Amino acid sequence: MAGLVSLPIVAILVLAFSGSPDDFIRVATNVLPRSAWTTALLLVGVSLVSGSIGAISAWLVSFFEFPFRRTIAWLLVLPLAVPTYISAYAFSEFFAFTGPVQGLVRQIGGFTLARDYWFPDIRSLPGAVLVLGLVLYPYVYLSLRTLFQLQARRATEAAEILGASQSRIFFQVLLPLARPALALGIILALMEALNDIGAIQYLGVQTLTLSVFTLWANQSNLAGASQLALVLLAAVGFLIWAERRARVGQLHAGPAPSGREPFERMGLARPRAIMALVACALPILLGFGVPFFTLGTYALRYLSHGLDPQLIDAVGTSVFLSVTAALVTAGIALYLAYSVRLEGTKRMRLTVRVASVGYAVPGTVLAIGLLLPLAYVDNLVDGAMRDWFGVATGLLITGSGATLIYAYAVRFMAMAEGTIDGALSKISPNLDLAAMVYGQSRLGTLRHILLPLVSPAILTAMALVFIEVMKELSATMVLRPFGIETVAIYVHDLATRGQIEQGALGALMIMLVGIVPVIILTHNAERSAARAAAVTPQSMSR
Repeated sequence: MAGLVSLPIVAILVLAFSGSPDDFIRVATNVLPRSAWTTALLLVGVSLVSGSIGAISAWLVSFFEFPFRRTIAWLLVLPLAVPTYISAYAFSEFFAFTGPVQGLVRQIGGFTLARDYWFPDIRSLPGAVLVLGLVLYPYVYLSLRTLFQLQARRATEAAEILGASQSRIFFQVLLPLARPALALGIILALMEALNDIGAIQYLGVQTLTLSVFTLWANQSNLAGASQLALVLLAAVGFLIWAERRARVGQLHAGPAPSGREPFERMGLARPRAIMALVACALPILLGFGVPFFTLGTYALRYLSHGLDPQLIDAVGTSVFLSVTAALVTAGIALYLAYSVRLEGTKRMRLTVRVASVGYAVPGTVLAIGLLLPLAYVDNLVDGAMRDWFGVATGLLITGSGATLIYAYAVRFMAMAEGTIDGALSKISPNLDLAAMVYGQSRLGTLRHILLPLVSPAILTAMALVFIEVMKELSATMVLRPFGIETVAIYVHDLATRGQIEQGALGALMIMLVGIVPVIILTHNAERSAARAAAVTPQSMSR
């Protein structure tokens, strides 16, 4: 499996060095500087927006009591259900000249034409920063909220006893204490921003990811696209390294609670309570409310005309690909997790780690890296069949959905393997030994004992992969064979033609499906926090 994951990266390396020196100079001179600078600005902006929103909202819901705090704490994760490209479509419509915001501006100011007043353009680099930041801040929020619940409360109480104000506690105690968790959340958001192509393309921002796709699709410059892809992979590699460093630092972020007594949140006076409520509700309204309202309004309007047959076909295709990818990915993930349980050697653990690194590779880079080697295999098989049997097989792999399934399995293996391995690690190895004593083989132990115990985790992994495949756009844009259209492609094609209203129902479907993993993620995070809080020095000494 590790070899299958490394195949696209090796292919990218081969393609990058297969181009002529002139191609390399042209890309390095004309494309790389602008794309790299734009990407850097985008990442800095997303860091600031997602980091600020995530840190402030996690601080408010963790340490203060205000109206609807419990509900707000859960709703703050909802923007994760909105794919970035759908958020870009919705924001463009919401803030367009014909949208409600500019309509209100014209009504208040008495304006008639667009040239009569100034209004910021959402289809710009600042607009992309806003859109991505509002969708990706929950990564920071979840990371910091977990740390605040487990490790920051005693430090806060000590600072309060010493007379520090709440703002001083936030800036001088909590933020330094939470720096590893803050870095981890921001890095995860940046990796998602680097992977994005739909929102970036629609908003007209020329990042490295979009430049890779443009060189391949519009200019047929596969070598140049591969050379830029190496730069993108280097950026991703740096983020992975930074993420590992952040995880190490997070283990020593601060003292854990010393007892089971509940933490008493500070009550706020009415004006400050309202300010806290508004500060937490605004990211929800913008990150989830604007896309849901905009697309829901369009969907209700066009639903009266009946369902588009093309949308029905796209839903069927997406469901088939998602179910198949979920089964394949969960099956391979179970094999990898069980192999680690049986062997546990460094080599096996390294194999699993390499097999799970596909989540960090941008979908566009992964797709281009898969395209050439699989097409080579297709041509090899077709040539052999022609020579031996006089039969033309055509493109068996790249001409079918098999390539997409391959890409999805590589892309989302980490998600499935982590879920299943987490469940297996909680089962005592003594069960395996007892089963062997009673004559069960390794396969029999897995089938009769372990599978019933980890079946909820397997179903969870399949559900997560299913939903991620339903939303996936970047790799699908490159690898889909002619005639295969998913819901994400259906919506994207209509949006790029300026017909987002017709694609609103499909976009709304993707949003509603995306709520499921958000619920699972929130539920698991709360259970983990509750279990960790219960492990106190008193309970461990019993």
